[in-house]
Amino acid sequence: MSPPEWRGLDRVCLPFPTPIPAVTPPLNSTRLISIMFRSVKILGLSWSLLVTANLLGPPSSAQTVTDETHPVTSSVESLGLSKEQALQLQRAMDAQDYIPAEKLLLAEIDRDPHSPRTARLLKFVGSVYFLNHDYMNAAIAWKKSEAVAPLEPRLEFSLAMAYIQISHPDWARKVLETLATRNPNEALYPYWLGRLDYEGHEYNRAIAHFRHAIELAPAMSRAYDNLGLCYYYQNQNQLAVENYKKAIELDRNSEHPSAWPYLNLAIVFQLQNDLAGAELNLREAIRLSPDFQQALFQLGLVLESRGKLPEAVEELREASRLNASYAEPHMALARIYHKLGQEAAAREEVQAYLRLHPPSTPK
Repeated sequence: MSPPEWRGLDRVCLPFPTPIPAVTPPLNSTRLISIMFRSVKILGLSWSLLVTANLLGPPSSAQTVTDETHPVTSSVESLGLSKEQALQLQRAMDAQDYIPAEKLLLAEIDRDPHSPRTARLLKFVGSVYFLNHDYMNAAIAWKKSEAVAPLEPRLEFSLAMAYIQISHPDWARKVLETLATRNPNEALYPYWLGRLDYEGHEYNRAIAHFRHAIELAPAMSRAYDNLGLCYYYQNQNQLAVENYKKAIELDRNSEHPSAWPYLNLAIVFQLQNDLAGAELNLREAIRLSPDFQQALFQLGLVLESRGKLPEAVEELREASRLNASYAEPHMALARIYHKLGQEAAAREEVQAYLRLHPPSTPK
C-alpha cells in the first residue's frame, strides 16, 4: 500500500526503503538521575566542555534548506490552464495554500498523463510539493517529468536537494556530479558535494570540494564556513578559526549575514577556554538571528562556565522555549539548578530531558 501522503503520485514506484526502528528497554530514570548528578559533581566544567565538543555536528536543517534550494516555478500562464484555473492556481500560490494547488494540477495531469504539457505540469507540481516540504512527492513528480522531457539545471539541483531531504545523499550525489560536469564554472555544485562529504565524515574529500568552490567563487562565505568545520573535525583549530573569520569578513556587508560562522567560531574559542571571545561571538550570532536556538544554548553553556548562572538559565530556557523538542538545554538546566541547590527544579529538567531523549541499554 502506498503511503497516504503520496497525493496522486502513487502510480510511480521508486525504491524508498522503509526503516525498521530498533526497540530497546529504557534505563531506570531514578538511576540515570543519580548517575548524571554524580558525573556533574565529579567532572564539573570538564563535563560541560565535553558536551560542547560533541555539539558541533553536521550543518543543521537550518543551514541545509536555503533560499537557493527553492525551485523556480514557471509562470502559471505557461501551463495551458483555463483562465479560471490559472486564477485559482495563482491565488493559491500567492497565499502559500499548496494543497489546493496540488489538487488542481493533479487533476489536469490525469487528463493526459503523457503529453508535453503534462511534463510542464509535473515540473510545476513538483515545485509546489517542494515548497510544501513534501520532498518525496517533489522528487517523484520531477522524475516523472524527466521521463517526458529533460529538467532544467535549476530543477535538477532542486531534485538533488529533495533527495537530501528524504535521506538519499547517494542519489543527490549522482545528480550533483552530473551538474558539476556539465557546468564546470558553477561553484554551487562542488559546494554541495562538499556538504555531502562533510556529512559523511569524508573530511579530506569535503575540503577538496570546498576549495574548488572557493576557486570558482572567491566570495562564497559559506564555503569558508564549511571548510572551517572540516578543519575543526580534523583538530586543526587554527585553520578552522581562520576560515570562520574569513566567512564572517566576506558576509559582514551582505543584506542578511549568516549567524553560523559566529557560532562555529565561538565553539572553538570555548574549547580553547577563551570564554570572553566565545560569549562575544555568540551574542553577535543571536543579534543577527534572535531565534537561533543553538546559539542560545551555547551561550547558556558559556555563561555557566563563567559563573553567571542566572543569566545562563535565562538563555537556556529561551532555547528550550523556541524548540520544545530540543533536549540538551534541559540537561544543562538540570546541571545548573543542581549547582544552585534547587534539586526539585533539577529533577524536573532531567525528566523533561528523558521525555525528549529517552536513554536505552543494549539488549
